[in-house]
Amino acid sequence: MLQFLHNQELRTERDLDPNMTVLNYLRTIRNKTGTKEGCASGDCGACTVVLAEIDSSGLKLKYSSINSCLTFVSVLHGKQLITVEDLQEEQTLHTTQQAMASCHGSQCGFCTPGFVMSLFALQKNQSTYNKDKTTEALSGNLCRCTGYRPIYQAAEESYSQKTTDQFDRLEEKTLEQLKAIPPISKLGIHSKQHYSFSPSTIEELAECYLNYPDAHLLAGGTDLALEVTQFHRKLPTLIYLGNVTDMKKVSVGNTHIEIGSACPISDCYNVLTTEYPDFGDLLHRFASLQIRNQGTLGGNIANASPIGDSPPLLIALGATLQLRQGDKRRSIPIEQYFLDYKKTVRQSSEFIETVSIPKRSTNIFKAYKVSKRLDDDISAVCLGINLTIKDNQIFDARAAFGGMAAIPKRAENCEQALIGQTFDESTFELACKALEKDFTPLSDFRASKEYRLLVGQNLLRKYYLETHYQLTHKLENAYSLTRVTAHV
Repeated sequence: MLQFLHNQELRTERDLDPNMTVLNYLRTIRNKTGTKEGCASGDCGACTVVLAEIDSSGLKLKYSSINSCLTFVSVLHGKQLITVEDLQEEQTLHTTQQAMASCHGSQCGFCTPGFVMSLFALQKNQSTYNKDKTTEALSGNLCRCTGYRPIYQAAEESYSQKTTDQFDRLEEKTLEQLKAIPPISKLGIHSKQHYSFSPSTIEELAECYLNYPDAHLLAGGTDLALEVTQFHRKLPTLIYLGNVTDMKKVSVGNTHIEIGSACPISDCYNVLTTEYPDFGDLLHRFASLQIRNQGTLGGNIANASPIGDSPPLLIALGATLQLRQGDKRRSIPIEQYFLDYKKTVRQSSEFIETVSIPKRSTNIFKAYKVSKRLDDDISAVCLGINLTIKDNQIFDARAAFGGMAAIPKRAENCEQALIGQTFDESTFELACKALEKDFTPLSDFRASKEYRLLVGQNLLRKYYLETHYQLTHKLENAYSLTRVTAHV
């Protein structure tokens, strides 16, 4: 049984198919057709809605924009679902709606509800207008006919008109209603032969996965949902991880950062950015804000994609994974997790529990992502590189690439060409030559094999130039420079 608020209405749903997306629930069950389906893959943002949930303090609501086309209904329990129909108060449009109309931010209107919902979430999370934050909020919303200038004007005007809205006035009541919703039962929801289990503890999860080893683990679901929306398959058994709070925690110790594998990218962004600014720069380009609000670090690893954004960086940093199967735990370096294309060392009923990342010491870490467009795109080549340099000599080197092989992989010959050598241009030219022995990239519609290899070599040269400047000018880090991450 699911219980959640749709705006201020308490909904209790008992017989929903776990494969149903929030988008289809709204359009076919609730007859709320303002939310549109465009791509059914989380790229266009026409399906954007907002979820409000109790934040970690228990005193406020946290608002997140999400792609309803990629969100299974299991996610709704204990939250407030807000759609474009809910913003208007009696005959008065919400300021985000009114600004879009006043600034002529809509032509055909198909994408407009998604833009409005993204701006609504932005207004709830950002007190004053900021163009960079607006760009981030809209990076997952695609407009094909209006053009973005009037939409940016609408974003700015919505702040100038901003008033206390019904959601602000009803926040205390909403908090009380959400707190009164009991935890979902471990059984979750089911319909016919489709089941979605919702464990609340790691122990319940481990037991459930032992009992149903063929189940699909559902965290953010931003990739898994494509099985339903794009390939039209049914997933018989799901185990939803969103209620396992211990797997959503982030803790910073003296030597390591521990991140629960079900922690959304948005929730671990700040701690990773503080420790490794380049990691934060790349996460800022990880899909769109709607995806980052749901997609998890553990899911990005478990998916085992050769072009996943986080694995090359985590490999370069020497991260380790804690895997769990029932009561058994084991820790492995992340580079040992990947065996072949979409194949990993994970055994039956085994799952990633935590990701452990060493804190920064004297190493100099940088990350680069090369893609056809800056935002909301898949890598052609991704590099995480981490060197320890003392007295102009390289003592240790870890360089991991994505997009160059069937798995994210260390460039071992390249590393050996660097270790023990003088930190200078000639050393990096030798490392570029050694890279040819590490990878034989494939050609596809994103890039040719020749292009990928050349880009990989040029990223090594870029690392040298940036780090040389950093060391020469005695900067704490190279982020004092105005840096534009490479893209095609």
